[in-house]
Amino acid sequence: MAEPLRTRTGSMTGAGVGVAVDAGLRAYMLKVYNYMASAMLLTGMVAYATAHSPAMMQAIFGTPLFWVVVLAPLGLVFALSAGIHRMKASTAQTIFWIYAGLMGLSLASIFVAFTGTSIARVFFITAAAFGGLSLYGYTTKRNLSGFGTFLVMGLIGLIVASLVNLFLQSTGLQFVISAAGVLIFAGLTAYDTQNIKELYLASDSSEAAARKSVMGALRLYLDFLNLFLFLLQFLGERR
Repeated sequence: MAEPLRTRTGSMTGAGVGVAVDAGLRAYMLKVYNYMASAMLLTGMVAYATAHSPAMMQAIFGTPLFWVVVLAPLGLVFALSAGIHRMKASTAQTIFWIYAGLMGLSLASIFVAFTGTSIARVFFITAAAFGGLSLYGYTTKRNLSGFGTFLVMGLIGLIVASLVNLFLQSTGLQFVISAAGVLIFAGLTAYDTQNIKELYLASDSSEAAARKSVMGALRLYLDFLNLFLFLLQFLGERR
């Protein structure tokens, strides 16, 4: 981990400070993306292995264990978000990896619902879109905080609509939810990237920056995963 910003700037001025900050920021963002990509790889491997194991599929989706698999990741996110400032960076990383693995168990069902070819195609489409949106968030000089407030409000509305549709089972409403989900998580990808960058600049220690890198990876992981799942509703070929 690069030396914290406050320490670096204490002995450097002018152009030298800018170079040090940029180098540290690049190293920090690279760590965030590496964590996020590694977690996504772990999720994909677990999902694929589980989907191709009839015994595992029966154990997860044919028993009450299903609710543990579904609710445990939610609990881990809340625990990580609430306790990140008190945790060691290594503890936060461990929780993050456990979360990614559990998500793989719950996502095994997409290999049953959609063809493998269409899953791969949508994944690469998502990766390209995510890369462009994240790059925009990283490089833009425009303050996206105003959009962030709007996007969070939209996300809350999306969750409420999804819960309502669990009872209505409306295909029309599901289409609207999927379309809104793509737009919201596309915007959140750019917003979160800019916000993660700003959090690094506000870090006052290497341990704080390390913890923030894990939380940043979690935010981008959720953006990517939700963008992928909503695009899969549009572009995936069902079995």
